[in-house]
Amino acid sequence: MTDDVVLMELREPGIALITLNRPERLNAWNGELATRYFELLDQAAADPAVKVIVVTGAGRGFCAGADMDTLQGLGAASGSGGSDAAAGGRPQYHTTLIPKPVIAAVNGACAGIGMVQALMCDIRFAAAGAKFTTAFARRGLIAEYGMSWVLPRLVGTARALDLLFSGRVILAEEAAQMGLVNEVVAPEFLLDRALEYAAELATHSSPTSMSVMKRQVYGDWDRGVVPATDDAIELMKASLRRPDFKEGVASFLQKRNPDFAAVDQSV
Repeated sequence: MTDDVVLMELREPGIALITLNRPERLNAWNGELATRYFELLDQAAADPAVKVIVVTGAGRGFCAGADMDTLQGLGAASGSGGSDAAAGGRPQYHTTLIPKPVIAAVNGACAGIGMVQALMCDIRFAAAGAKFTTAFARRGLIAEYGMSWVLPRLVGTARALDLLFSGRVILAEEAAQMGLVNEVVAPEFLLDRALEYAAELATHSSPTSMSVMKRQVYGDWDRGVVPATDDAIELMKASLRRPDFKEGVASFLQKRNPDFAAVDQSV
């Protein structure tokens, strides 16, 4: 395996920029890319200097889905081992377990398992005109790798089934209208906008608060309001005892940026 199929660089103030780097194949997904991607996610998650993670693609695409060579190999293979290898040995919801915000900067084609990766990020910025498609039905497949879990939660059941059944291509503008992406940006400003947003979080928001809130949001999706509220009350009591609370109040009163500690992964 070569390390250059996915790249990572650290940027101030505490941003890990992860770039899928097979531009000649529109960053098509294969086992090698998957393995390296999840390795770098884990490195960024464990690095106390990293507060926010941004994921994008090199060249004209974000990730155009599974590499066709991989798909042909899976079709010829028996059993599920090939599929597991193509996934990189990690669950595709792995990104939702990262205790830091993960932002997708979707710069171009975003299809199939590439669309899964974008949707498993917490926030999505997309270049104007970027194309999205689930593609699975048109390959004789099903809603793979958690797509059936995340898609209806973002756009609703009817829209999710439309996108899954038809496999039709939608542009970033329609994706934004249905809630699939947070913001559409001119292609030349996409990465700058995503990094600007990431810098706002890294500068002004408590890493531990964001970690707890991320866990609350994903964990409460399938729970009732009563247990979710009861847990939130206990989590709030704990947050009031942490140094971040005192620093957040002090920085507001002193009209300065807060100096929060790195994410406390024991919380």
